[in-house]
Amino acid sequence: MGFKYHKPLPNFYKTDNPTNPKREISDELLFELNELAKKYNFTGISYSKLSDNFKKDLNINFDNVIIFKFLIGEELINMEPSQKKGKLMDKEFQNYGVHVYEFADFLRENGFQADLLHPLDDNLSLRAIAMQSRDCIITRSNICLFKDGLNNSFFMVHTSIDNLPVKDENDMLWVKEFCSTCGVCIERCPNDAFDDNEKILRKVCTAHREGCNECILKCPFFKRGYDKVKRRYDRMNK
Repeated sequence: MGFKYHKPLPNFYKTDNPTNPKREISDELLFELNELAKKYNFTGISYSKLSDNFKKDLNINFDNVIIFKFLIGEELINMEPSQKKGKLMDKEFQNYGVHVYEFADFLRENGFQADLLHPLDDNLSLRAIAMQSRDCIITRSNICLFKDGLNNSFFMVHTSIDNLPVKDENDMLWVKEFCSTCGVCIERCPNDAFDDNEKILRKVCTAHREGCNECILKCPFFKRGYDKVKRRYDRMNK
């Protein structure tokens, strides 16, 4: 790819991975990890267990992923697109990213293998990995929607922990049908950055250069929130 959304993150690990990592974590330690994430204003944690077929398709050999989610600040996301906004969004990304190394160090110190899945790795689809958590859905505008908010971003750590509390079912699949009847994100795109098959044209989209967020700002999930959109959808489909 000829562009990046963000500058590379430096390596901030302070602790090495254990030689013989543990495979099971207690509820108490998971609670501590969640509290540590809250301390730095992360909105929550999701967990992903990758299927064998998924790993084979992506040619990866790890199983367990912890997803650390944070909301892009509303003041920032409402700014007009510009190079300055792009730099400010990158700064926010870097600030949150530093703390993810602290989360990985916390796990390493407690005997688990933990490594950041670098968000700029072109060989990995972090959105596809996120979908394995059954805790999100990909919208029509190709944004990964968690219930926390559409203006959600995330980092991932893959780990030796086998007993992560992964959801059994994805209760957000209804969003695909909702999106198919909406399409305001594509209709209102100021750069016509979607092709005839509604695939995003990354060389046309200015999100990576100037922080354009129109597809987020116009989306009902951003304007009203997940719960309100779901209640309206349920009323209309009784």
